[in-house]
Amino acid sequence: MPLIDMPEFSGELLEEFERRRTVRVNTPVIQPAEPFLDMAGEDLRRRIFLTESETGASLCLRPEFTIPVCLRHIETATGTPKRYSYLGEVFRQRREGAHEFYQAGIEDLGEADIASADARAIADAFGILSRLLPSRPLTVTLGDQAVFEAVVKALGLPLGWQKRLIHAFGDMAHLEALLERLARPQPVAGLDPEIALLLASGNEDELVARIDSTMQATGYSTNASRSPLEIARRLREKRTLAQTQLDGGALLLLREFLTLRLPLSQASAALAGFADAAGLKLGPAIAQFDARVAALSVIGVDLSAMTYRAAFGRPLDYYTGLVFEVTEEGGSAVLAGGGRFDRLLTLLGAKDRIPAVGFALWLDRIETAREAQ
Repeated sequence: MPLIDMPEFSGELLEEFERRRTVRVNTPVIQPAEPFLDMAGEDLRRRIFLTESETGASLCLRPEFTIPVCLRHIETATGTPKRYSYLGEVFRQRREGAHEFYQAGIEDLGEADIASADARAIADAFGILSRLLPSRPLTVTLGDQAVFEAVVKALGLPLGWQKRLIHAFGDMAHLEALLERLARPQPVAGLDPEIALLLASGNEDELVARIDSTMQATGYSTNASRSPLEIARRLREKRTLAQTQLDGGALLLLREFLTLRLPLSQASAALAGFADAAGLKLGPAIAQFDARVAALSVIGVDLSAMTYRAAFGRPLDYYTGLVFEVTEEGGSAVLAGGGRFDRLLTLLGAKDRIPAVGFALWLDRIETAREAQ
C-alpha cells in the first residue's frame, strides 16, 4: 500500500500518456543498488535509501524510474522503437523534506530520428504540463552536453581533463573549481618524496619496483586491487593532469562559451558564430543541435518560451546530449526534467546500442502549483 495519496490529477496524466501511444509499465519498489550507484550521479547517490538482501546484496528503494524501465526493457527483450510511460512512488532525500513522492514520465527508446525524438520529448513535457496547469506561463531551459563535450575536445585538453570537465557539466561550482586548477596548476600533494623524484625522472621500472617494495613491506599487496604497475601509471597520469595548464586564450574561450544564454530561436546562429570566431570545429554537434531546433519548429512548438544555456545540465551522469527542464515563469521549482541518454542501455547490458530520450514529471510540485492556481 502506498504511504501517500495518489495525486487527484493522475487520471488526466494517464489520458495524456494513452494519447501519446505509450505502454504503461511499473517496476519493483526494491531495486538493485549497483546501477544507480554506478550511473546515476553523485547528487542522486547521496540521497538514495540503501538496504541489503538476505544474501548481502546491495539494494535500494527506487529513487527514479529511468534505470528500472531500461532494465525491464532489456530483460523482456522487447524490440524498438518503444515508448514507455510510468506513474508511481520514488524514494529519495530531498530539500523539500519529503522522502516519498510520485513521479511520472515517458521513456522513448530506440527512435533513430534523434532530432524528432528530442523535439517530441520536449513538446510532450510542455504539453502535459500545459494541460495540468492551464493558463499558467511555462518556460523551458535547454542545454546540450554533446555541444559542451565538442568544445572541450576541440580545445585539445588531455583526455583525463576532458573527462573531468564533462563529468562536472551542469555543476557550475565544480566547473569553476576545475577551471581555476587549469589556470593555476598545483603539484600532486601527499606523495612520498622518493616516489615524487621517481615520477619526475620518468623511470617507470624503478618507480614500479619502489611501489612494489612499499606494498610488500606494509602488507598492502595481499589486499590490493591494483598492481604496482597500475598504481605507477595512475600516479603518472595524476601528475600529468596536475601539471596541465590551459593557456589564457583557451580558458577565455571556454568561459565565454559557458556564459552563452539566449532564446532558443537565436541559439543556432550564436553557436555557429562562436565556433567560427574561436576557430573550433564543432560541426557534428552543432548540426544535431540545429536539427533539434528545426524539429521543434516543424511540430509547432513556441521557441520564444525556451532558453538555451550553454552551461545548463542536469544532476544525472547518464545524459549524453539534450538536457531540459520546465518551470513556471519566474519560478524555480522544476516541474519536469529530462534529456537524452544514448549510452545508458548499453551500460546496463543491452547487446545493441539503443538511442533513448525521456522526461520525468514531479507530481508533488505540480500539485502545489495547481493549489496555488
